[in-house]
Order: sequence, then structure tokens, then C-alpha cells
Amino acid sequence: MKSIIIACCTVSLFSSCAIVYQGEVGIKRRLGVLSDKVYKPGPVTYNPFTSKVLRLPTRTVNKEIQLDLPSKEGLTINSTISILYHIKQDKAWEVLETIGMDYENTMILSTFRSAAADVSSRFFAKDLHSGERAIIEREIQNTMSKLIEPRGFIIESVLMKSIKLPAGLSKAIEDKLEAEQQAQRMEFTLVQERKEAERKKIAAEGTRDAQKIIAEGITPEILKYNSIEAFKILSTSNNSKIIITNGTNPLMLETGK
Repeated sequence: MKSIIIACCTVSLFSSCAIVYQGEVGIKRRLGVLSDKVYKPGPVTYNPFTSKVLRLPTRTVNKEIQLDLPSKEGLTINSTISILYHIKQDKAWEVLETIGMDYENTMILSTFRSAAADVSSRFFAKDLHSGERAIIEREIQNTMSKLIEPRGFIIESVLMKSIKLPAGLSKAIEDKLEAEQQAQRMEFTLVQERKEAERKKIAAEGTRDAQKIIAEGITPEILKYNSIEAFKILSTSNNSKIIITNGTNPLMLETGK
């Protein structure tokens, strides 16, 4: 019994347990040598005197960094940018073997600074406040991916959270945007006025054509027929009237009932 207790104590003394959490993988390092086995979430036993379990995140990591970016016109723009990335699970061992635990500074941030400076220098400062902003983000992401994806990293997204332009440039951009909005409003007003003028022109042409058709339809025979009808109506009236006519067109003077 005593020997069993001693054996258990010996096993406990020379073994320990590490927990690999969800969104991580674990890799043993024994006497400085990495094991090629990648441990998924769960308990991992190891000898604390000779080994250590290194954990790497495979979930999405959000790394925020402040950086001064150069623009095409030579200005310096203060920015706050988030990098969303994760480590490929099947590349975790390679990341540790070739880069080490300081992979974020060694690969992610250094690559980001180079890619961001290279891309932003091809755009004007005003582009960071326009639709070009999304293009700049994608360009930085694509440039980073080409460099570090083969090394075991996936760049999910690059997001410009805040951009601080020089004060004079910010005012100039605001004034330009306001002028463009006023020009758009004026253009809208002119378009509406042109449409209204066109509507009035069409209405006038319709009235003119209608009058022309009516005028063309009035012939001497129709006028004579209408005069006869008028005489017939007058003859049935109880009122006394004086009718002066040239035989074609009557002129009626009402004298009373």
C-alpha cells in the first residue's frame, strides 16, 4: 500500500496538466524541441520539469494600432486602424518553429506598417474621407495577405476606425463637400425647371393643335347648318326677339318676355 502511494506521489510530482481552451491549439515543447503534434481544446498532460505547453489562438484576434500614414501629396495623417486576423490551425506548429511566440510584432505589425505606408502613399488625403477609403482598406489587406498568408496567417479585414487630417485640409475638404452639395441641389432645381418648361411647351402645342383642328373643321356648310338650327331654336322661344340677318348669320336682340 505504501509503495502505491509513493508511486502515485512520484507520478504527480513529475506530471502536470494544461488546459487548451476553445479557440486555441496547444503544442508541447520538450527540452527546447517542439512536438509536431497539435493539441485541440481540452486537457494536455506534460512533465513540468522538461516540457511546456504553448498555446496559440486560432480564433479571430483584433489588433488595434495607431499609425501616421503618408499621403500622395506628402501630408502626414494620424490614423487608428484595426487588423482582424487569425492563425491557421494546421500552420500553428510552423508559426512557432519559424517565427516564435512573438509572431504578432515580428510578422503582423511589421507587415502592416509597410503595407499601410505603401498603399496610403498612392492616394490623396481627401480619399480617406470618401468612397476610396474602402478601397484603401482592401489594398492594405491584400498586400498583407500576399506576404504572410503562406506563413500561416489569415488577414480577415483591415478597418480604418478614425482618421485625423491636418486642420487646414479638413476645413478645405468640408468646404469642397458643401460646395458640391450646393451644386447638386442647383442641378436638381435646373432639371425640375427644364421639366416644367417642357411640360408647358407640350401643353401649349396641344392647345394649338386642337385649335387648328377645330378651325380646319369649320366650313361654310357647317356654319350655314348651325345658323338654321339657331333659327329653329329661336322660333320655338316664347320671348319676343328682333332678329337681324343677312340670310346666313343671325344677330339676336332680346326685347323682353
